[in-house]
Amino acid sequence: MYKTTLTINGMACGMCEAHVNDAVRRSFNIKKVSSSHKKGITEILSESRPDENRLREVISQTGYELTDIKTEEYVKKGLFGR
Repeated sequence: MYKTTLTINGMACGMCEAHVNDAVRRSFNIKKVSSSHKKGITEILSESRPDENRLREVISQTGYELTDIKTEEYVKKGLFGR
C-alpha cells in the first residue's frame, strides 16, 4: 500500500477539495483520497504507486496547481498503534 501526498495551490474551500477528490477518484484505482484546502494537500492511499505524470495532468485539468508529489510505503496501524 502507498500513501501519496500532493501539495496543491489554489484550493480555497470544501468544494475545491471535493473537485480534486472527484478528479482523482475518476482517474485512478485508489482506496481513499482526502484533501485539505487549509493545508494545501491531497492524500491518496492506493495499492500501487500512482503515475506522477498522470497525477500532474489530472490536477492541472481541475484548474489547480500541483507543486509537489511525495509517495511512501504505507502500513496501516493496528489497534493502539501496533
